[in-house]
Amino acid sequence: MKEAELYVPIQGGKVKCTACARYCQLGEGQIGLCGIRQNVGGKLQLLSYGKLFTGHIDPIEKKPVTHYHPGTRIFSVATSGCNWLCKYCQNYDISQRRKIEGIDIGPREVAFLAKAQACQGIAYTYNQPTIFIEFARDIGLEAHKQGLFNIFVSNGFDTPDSVRMMSEFLDCITVDFKGSGELNFVRKFIGIPSADPIFETLLEIKRKTKIHIEITDLIVPQVGDSLEAARKLSKWVYDNLGPEMPMHFLRFHPDYKMMDFPHTPIKTLEEHHKVAKEVGLKYVYLGNVPGHPLEHTYCAECNEIVVRRYGYDITGWYLDSKNNCQFCGAKIPIEGGLASTVQEERFLPAFF
Repeated sequence: MKEAELYVPIQGGKVKCTACARYCQLGEGQIGLCGIRQNVGGKLQLLSYGKLFTGHIDPIEKKPVTHYHPGTRIFSVATSGCNWLCKYCQNYDISQRRKIEGIDIGPREVAFLAKAQACQGIAYTYNQPTIFIEFARDIGLEAHKQGLFNIFVSNGFDTPDSVRMMSEFLDCITVDFKGSGELNFVRKFIGIPSADPIFETLLEIKRKTKIHIEITDLIVPQVGDSLEAARKLSKWVYDNLGPEMPMHFLRFHPDYKMMDFPHTPIKTLEEHHKVAKEVGLKYVYLGNVPGHPLEHTYCAECNEIVVRRYGYDITGWYLDSKNNCQFCGAKIPIEGGLASTVQEERFLPAFF
């Protein structure tokens, strides 16, 4: 165990955790809902510090991230536990069992392992990374020394304290709404009072850090597919994060406690895409639908495809060295060029 940094002592030997928006108040021996932060002798201890439950090499597009260093290889890591109780979680064996498991490994070793596997970045994913943010921060600082960048795949249910710690090491974050953050959905299927802390976190990141942001929204059929909620979320993103903020609508597949639900109909996703575009968002994507034309990046000025994709693979790149559209010259808001490994191994030239 290692003592946490994001907590405050309160009366009677209790502690209040400030790593996530639940703000768990814990008496002696009690463990937060996340399953990995415990009050031991009036100090909050990190039960999973130095333990990785999993590590996997992914393309950055799987996160999904499309406007930050496209085509790069990412070392995806996680501990056990989570601060949400999602009934549809595809990583429930990692996030929902609330067991302290994993291999013993230090921050420097994680960064070295990522570098040795020819990855360009590390993603903290599969469970909510802010519940182990002190460990993630220490890994992230070592990653920067190795020339690697850091990504959170996050539910955004965070605090000003955790955002301040993110600013020390984090380069990119994708914040994943579920059911467009609609109140009844998040209460019944996630187990949180509301999505308000997610919006507050996004504003905090936008105003006080230089972290690249992308937004995702898991569309769950029948219970989390309201077009009205999607329009409200898209309008908030447009007003507060800007029209160039990438927005991804993801297809749900049956998992965990929601095996009796169908996959999200493609038509439903297309309707959500249409709503976001009507609001004014320029870069809107569909996820988990390989081969769909709305996987591609389209120039907001001439509407030509400037990045062609199939699933997580980039199959066409029609931007110049400054990420300007080759057809009309408009600037496309993508940070970093196409990874050299993509160019060498699987890149197909324009007009194939």
